[in-house]
Amino acid sequence: MKKDFIKGMTHGIPIMLGYLSVSFGFGITAVSKGISALWASLISLTNITSAGQAAGVDIIAAGGTLLEMVLVQITINMRYSLMALSLSQRLDKKFTTPHRLAASYGITDEIFAVCAAQPEPLTPAYMYGMIFVAALGWVSGTAIGAMAGQLLPTAVTNAMGLLLYGMFIAIVVPPAKKERGVLAVSLIAVVISLLFKYLFTAVSVGFATVICAIAASLLGAWLFPVKDEGGAEE
Repeated sequence: MKKDFIKGMTHGIPIMLGYLSVSFGFGITAVSKGISALWASLISLTNITSAGQAAGVDIIAAGGTLLEMVLVQITINMRYSLMALSLSQRLDKKFTTPHRLAASYGITDEIFAVCAAQPEPLTPAYMYGMIFVAALGWVSGTAIGAMAGQLLPTAVTNAMGLLLYGMFIAIVVPPAKKERGVLAVSLIAVVISLLFKYLFTAVSVGFATVICAIAASLLGAWLFPVKDEGGAEE
């Protein structure tokens, strides 16, 4: 058990280092929108979701409703449920229901990718070690960024706040170069977002995010259907 925990921590160190820089940007962004360093850190501790947290902070700053928050989080974070279902097929027999519920807290894109690449069944200790290190980096980076945002000049904090959005761009650009569908969906999302920003200004930030994500996804699925191995479109 101890060996698996240490192995998980070792595999989680690269994730932690990446999270430190990205969550630093989230901390600065949260403080710039009127959220204290303590609450920003608590948000990171209880969520560990970059896109969900960024959208959530925007809704809070805009005075959005709980319904908006729920719909936005479901839309953005639905993928974690799919990741959890995928990993459930690779769990060790030691993974009882309580362990599954506990490990679900830390399933992120990066942790999923590392776990999915492991050749042997996943043990609770291994996942706990990785989640502990990754969460430590995410929360620590948020706290440091939030405190820095309270001390640094506005020009510097505005520049550093772009770190979080830089991560989103870094995620989208590589697959967009290879797949026309990814590029098209990204551009459609940008266009719809601009329409809500400058034309349909009466729509709140939360609902605009939900509509933008769903509309772009549906149009992408319609225009660029995925083909199965036999060549038929799905």
